Amino acid sequence: MSPTVGCNGAKAPGAPFKIFVGYDPREAVAYEVCRRSILKRASIPVEVIPIKQPELRDAGLFWRERGPTESTEFSFTRFLTPYLAGYQGWAVFVDCDFLYLADVAELAALADDRYAVMCVHHEYAPKETVKMDGVVQTTYPRKNWSSMVLYNCGHPKNVATLTPETVSTQTGAFLHRFQWLDDAEIGEVPFVWNFLVGHNKMVEGDPATYPRAIHYTTGGPWFEAYKDCDFAELWLQELEELEKEAAAPKPLESTPISAACQPVLEASAL
Repeated sequence: MSPTVGCNGAKAPGAPFKIFVGYDPREAVAYEVCRRSILKRASIPVEVIPIKQPELRDAGLFWRERGPTESTEFSFTRFLTPYLAGYQGWAVFVDCDFLYLADVAELAALADDRYAVMCVHHEYAPKETVKMDGVVQTTYPRKNWSSMVLYNCGHPKNVATLTPETVSTQTGAFLHRFQWLDDAEIGEVPFVWNFLVGHNKMVEGDPATYPRAIHYTTGGPWFEAYKDCDFAELWLQELEELEKEAAAPKPLESTPISAACQPVLEASAL
């Protein structure tokens, strides 16, 4: 299926594929590296948009109080992805602690209008009790499913449910376990698109197991405690290239959510 066409609402041909990335000021450098890794390898028009909680609060789109189990500022705002995409076409949400090693055109090509969402169906129970910079690690069914999701933004159930009201008031279990959907409406993506460092394994000689997008889910090399984690050298190499580009006359420009989603934000203020 076309990544720019959803089952309820279409985008103009050639419209950029929207990728919303969770943003937390504690991991700003992780966002920048994730963004660069996407754009560097993309063969299709792509728009990378940070989801910044303060902007959503200012626009009246998010108002829930932060709970003790929320490890990042985007623990819940991620579920506004279809809303911010105007409930049109397909879009991706991804945590900022990802490093893309492959062309997102391959991921977009997996979009299948039979499903409301598509993600990696991890069976993951973390062994750690803390992660990142001392944040408490939590365990729950379908953990990490929501960390990288292909959203069929115009699917009727997404339109009806994933609203600012629901995202600001529903439970974490309801949202992170996709409880607004039937199981048959949750499509599956190969695990290599959400390759969990320390959990998923590569099999030598089997390219189907080689990571397409690395997820430093317990903490990445931007944290001192994880500077020597698996695949750290790949992330650090991407950071080095990013820093060289930043020093060049024309560095890559970030798309602020307020600009990318201006029509939605303006409508919410009416």
